[in-house]
Amino acid sequence: MGDRVLRFGVIGLSRGFVLMRPTFLADPRCRLVAAADPRAEARAAFAAEFQETAHVDAAAVLADPQVEVVYIATPHALHAGQAVAAARAGKHVLVEKPMALDLAACRAMTAAAAEAGVQLIVGPSHSYDAPIAHAADLIGSGAYGPVRMITSINYTDFLYRPRRSEELDTARGGGVVFSQAAHQVDVARRLAGAPLRSVRAQTGAWDPARPTEGAYQALLAFGNGATASLTYSGYGRYDTDALMGWTGETGQPRDPADYGAARRRLAAAHEAVLKDHRAYGADRPPASTAPAHEHFGFVLVSCERADLRLTPTGVEVFGDGAREVIEIPPPTIPRAGVIDEVWAAVVDGRAPLHSGAWGTATLAACLAMLKSGAEGREVAITELEGA
Repeated sequence: MGDRVLRFGVIGLSRGFVLMRPTFLADPRCRLVAAADPRAEARAAFAAEFQETAHVDAAAVLADPQVEVVYIATPHALHAGQAVAAARAGKHVLVEKPMALDLAACRAMTAAAAEAGVQLIVGPSHSYDAPIAHAADLIGSGAYGPVRMITSINYTDFLYRPRRSEELDTARGGGVVFSQAAHQVDVARRLAGAPLRSVRAQTGAWDPARPTEGAYQALLAFGNGATASLTYSGYGRYDTDALMGWTGETGQPRDPADYGAARRRLAAAHEAVLKDHRAYGADRPPASTAPAHEHFGFVLVSCERADLRLTPTGVEVFGDGAREVIEIPPPTIPRAGVIDEVWAAVVDGRAPLHSGAWGTATLAACLAMLKSGAEGREVAITELEGA
């Protein structure tokens, strides 16, 4: 690697950046050289921690000659315009999921990157997680035969974490389909290894005080004959971390005694205040490495000759006559797979897996889920091609 580093400019110093901050601090391939955020406390925290300039306006980041890669971690509705502007400024782009809120915007982002000759990468998502990547490699080896069925179940308190108004408005990108199904769909697509053909889904919005989708079930059919059953609830009751050895989504230990904590916090304080406390600038906890890998709930892949269960520590393979546990060493750099992919694309010139086309296909699945739930029928992905 030598002295080569990826020089990142960050647009949006809120929750997404908080979750990526440990990666930027730990990975020697990264250097943060600029940021933009409307909140003065976030800009001050960035300047103090990284000794670099933080701007009010994203345009200043795009004009900075030091910035090589722009990490876009703003609200969903802003991704498309900022990604197009970044590409036109000659910057490579890492954009949070979902990459946009409609397919036309996805195509515009992808076209802008192609025209500028820069890389567009969508992430992070849980399909970068080391156990997911390892399971995909095992499946790709052909050792267990083709994938037949994927079961993915995740129960969280997502809907009762502090939210801005647009996060509770589906039309503006709110709800669990845009924010959480993007993870589950990405995981299923990577494991299935084939284009998605159709979606049949039912969505649930069961709390009038949080008027957006808080749950869904979906059946995804892939072109190779595989299917994936996706179940998600963000209503803060049962928690599938119970099935993961009480390891949380980011690989940190969870305490089962904290049951209902999200709802209690929301009832005890003003939501906007709680939201600010979760954003960068409120405090900067130590960026310690998690003892386990990130995960997105229970995932079981049924292949022709084995079932593969993904865990926070590796992959369990249940064959015809024996069970094998494949342990993956704990991460030394959190979310290293994201930087691996950015590095390979920007430095080595290799096409990324999580490209604009990938992100577009994931969003198409999410839009198909919403359409299927609203219309009560199976939706072919081809129906959305002109959207």
